[in-house]
Amino acid sequence: MSKVIRIGTRGSKLALWQAEYTQARLREKGVESELVIIQTKGDKIQDLSFDKIEGKGFFTKEIEDALLQGEIDMAAHSMKDMPTNSPEGLVITAVSYRENPADWLIIRKEAIQEGQLFGLKNEALVGTSSARRKAQMLDFRSDIQLKDLRGNVPTRVEKLRRGEYDAILLAAAGLQRLEMDLSEFELVRFNPREFVPAPAQGVVAWQTCTDDLPTRRLLHQIHHPEVAAVTNIERSILNLMEGGCHMPLGAYCERDAQGNYHVWAAKADTWDTPVRRARLSSSTHFELAERVVSALNNLI
Repeated sequence: MSKVIRIGTRGSKLALWQAEYTQARLREKGVESELVIIQTKGDKIQDLSFDKIEGKGFFTKEIEDALLQGEIDMAAHSMKDMPTNSPEGLVITAVSYRENPADWLIIRKEAIQEGQLFGLKNEALVGTSSARRKAQMLDFRSDIQLKDLRGNVPTRVEKLRRGEYDAILLAAAGLQRLEMDLSEFELVRFNPREFVPAPAQGVVAWQTCTDDLPTRRLLHQIHHPEVAAVTNIERSILNLMEGGCHMPLGAYCERDAQGNYHVWAAKADTWDTPVRRARLSSSTHFELAERVVSALNNLI
C-alpha cells in the first residue's frame, strides 16, 4: 500500500498516544500515515456526567461520520468508548495489545486513614463520572461521597492535586500509557476480577469502512486475535444488556493457558443501587456471554 493512511482521532493526550502508537505499528509495515484530529460530542460537553449525555458513541460518532464520508481512512478509538454495534458500512477491523485493564484509586496523602478499606478516610470525596465506577465504589464503601470528574487524564490528576477531591478513579491503561507521575499520591491498584472494569478497557480498536479491503488487510497484520477473543465476550455482554458506556456494567474476561475462558461481571441498575456480580468459566466462548447475562439477571 503506497498511499498515506489518514487516521482519525480525538485530540486528547491519551487519544494522540493511541494514534501515534498506531502510526508506529503501520510504519513497521512500511506504511506512512497522518493524523486527522476530530472533536467529538464528548469532548465538547464537559459539564455533564456521561450518563446525562444523550445518545451513544459520544466519543466516536463524529469520527465515524468522517470515516463514512471518506475524510479519513481509519479511526483509532479507545475500545471501551465504542458502541457495541458499528454504523452500517463500518467495522472494527483489528485491535491492539491490551494494557492493564484495571481501575486505580488515586488518593491524596491527606486523605489516608489507617484501618479503613483502601486506606481512604471516612466520607471521603471521590471523583468519577462513570456510573460503573460509582456503583462499585459505593458497593465497597457506602460512606464515601461522589462528585463528577470530567476532562482528560492530566486534567483529572491536576484537579486531584489541587485538592478538589480526596481521591479519584481512573483507568490504569491511560495512566501507564501517558507515564503519569503519581509519586505524590497513594495508589490502590484494583484487581479487575474484584473491581470489574469496563468491557474492552485498555484496548485500542481500529475501525475502517467495511468495503475498504486494502486498509483492512493492512490492519490484519497488526491485529491481536488473542485480545479480540476476550473483548468480544465482554462487549457481547454489554450488547445483550443493551447498554452503552454509561451503563453501570463491568465485564472482564481472561483466557488461561488451556484456552478456557473466565468471566467476571458486575452490574447495577443505576449508579446508586446495589451491585450484582457473576463469575463463570467455560471451555468455549459459545453462548458464554448469554450465560453471564442470565446469571446477572437471575440475581435480581
